[in-house]
Amino acid sequence: MARVVIGLSGGVDSSVAAYLLKQQGHEVIGLFMRNWHDTTGTLEGDCPWHDDQVFAELVAKRLDIPFHYVDLSAEYRKRVVDYMFAEYERGRTPNPDVLCNREIKFDVFLKEALKLGAEFVATGHYCRKAERVVDGHVSYSLLAGSDPNKDQSYFLCQLSQEQLKYALFPVGDMLKPEVRRIAEEQRLATAKRKDSQGICFVGKVDLPVFLQQKLAAKKGNIHEILPSWRKYAEYDAQTELERLAEPYRYTVRDGKKIGEHNGAHFYTIGQRKGLGIGGRKESLFIIGTDVATNTIYVGEGDSHHGLYRRALRIESDEMHWIEPSDALRSGESRRFDVRIRYRQPLQGAVLTVRDDAAYILFDEPQRGIAAGQFAAWYEGDRLVGSGVITA
Repeated sequence: MARVVIGLSGGVDSSVAAYLLKQQGHEVIGLFMRNWHDTTGTLEGDCPWHDDQVFAELVAKRLDIPFHYVDLSAEYRKRVVDYMFAEYERGRTPNPDVLCNREIKFDVFLKEALKLGAEFVATGHYCRKAERVVDGHVSYSLLAGSDPNKDQSYFLCQLSQEQLKYALFPVGDMLKPEVRRIAEEQRLATAKRKDSQGICFVGKVDLPVFLQQKLAAKKGNIHEILPSWRKYAEYDAQTELERLAEPYRYTVRDGKKIGEHNGAHFYTIGQRKGLGIGGRKESLFIIGTDVATNTIYVGEGDSHHGLYRRALRIESDEMHWIEPSDALRSGESRRFDVRIRYRQPLQGAVLTVRDDAAYILFDEPQRGIAAGQFAAWYEGDRLVGSGVITA
């Protein structure tokens, strides 16, 4: 049996994970990390982290395991929140939860766990780990969780072999109702707590208010693009794949002004709420943002062509393969199942790698492809790789 440090978050999943590890005979140590102090823009309570810590301590006491606390807020701000601000300022839509797992939970937190003598670090994620031998060496695979409604492998799509080597996911083979049942049977304090929502360790936020800590509000115009608009012929010289992956480029001449907003960097492709424009037969959706001119472009209706694209592009240095032996060489293509956001059903697609970038061509047009988000590709239930969407 091993010494395992479990990241106790104050939620039911990590609580049951700790219980299962102890039942298996491991020496279990609970470690709670506080990653955020500022409550600017938060929507639920003044100190959500304090409640989390109280519940985590109650669980540790109930399970009779040691409990430790660590403040990683400085690293979290530098590695996750500052990155998030920078991406929004560029007009991109980051995924802080993916960054939090790569930079905090399985890096800074892992190092803290190793100081406690950990042989493994466990979390309450709904995903699985497997081992296989590749070219005579052990290779670690990241698999989707057994509960299709709770699979969280997407959030771990940037983990490396070194990080996976230490990782344990005790609830990855379980269904959520079963986890709840065990928590109730063991009278764990977290049995009936709601699942956390919003930004990892920050919680639910009013995004514009949260972002205004660093990004100033700035009045700009909203222009409507009619469904009759189409890409122009300037793309004819490009290859078909590059053309399909190119975002739609609108100008103020392509549509008429219908309103104003408080800053293009507060909005993302596919967003419907927060525009403050009513009186339409169908909802208005954001189909383009331009932070250089501080302009937002919208289209009416969920079927507006500006919401959909067949392909996306990922820069070569933004490509990540969970198992390096899977990496495609320049000129190679392979079919995968792909998702571009958490909980999106997997989509059939072909990944093509070229010298400067990789392209994903979907079987069907995809709604709301947003630069800054992560595309993750799977082979069966194995997450093979991921990358930051460039365009």
